[in-house]
Formats: sequence, C-alpha cells, structure tokens
Amino acid sequence: MRFVAIESGPDQFTAVPDPARKRPGRGAHLHPDPACLALAERKRAFGRALRLTGVFDSGPLAEAIAAVGTSQ
Repeated sequence: MRFVAIESGPDQFTAVPDPARKRPGRGAHLHPDPACLALAERKRAFGRALRLTGVFDSGPLAEAIAAVGTSQ
C-alpha cells in the first residue's frame, strides 16, 4: 500500500493512503498488514522513508490497513 505524508501543522505530518498513486510528494510503501504497521511505528521508519522530521500521525493509514484486512 502506497502512502504519502500530508503536512498538518508545523513539523506535524499525517500519513494518508494513496491507492491511486497520484498524490504529489514523496511516497512510501507498506504491506497492508497491522503487524507491518506496528513494526514500522516501533522502528520509527516513516520519517526515514519519507525523509521528514517531526511528529508523524499514522491514524488514517492504520484505518485504511484495518479496512483492507476486514475486506479480505
């Protein structure tokens, strides 16, 4: 699943799923699996993958992953 970071304030970013792969900006990919999301959060991989510093909210991304998991 591709996602991008949208700036939600000074040094605050929100991970937004990008299934159409058309949103501007640097994107990153993550398996649509809650375990992969938890591992990425624990390792603080979002900032490195997207080359960002600051607070990173992965709430919308977690909701999208949960929705994919329940639809399968």
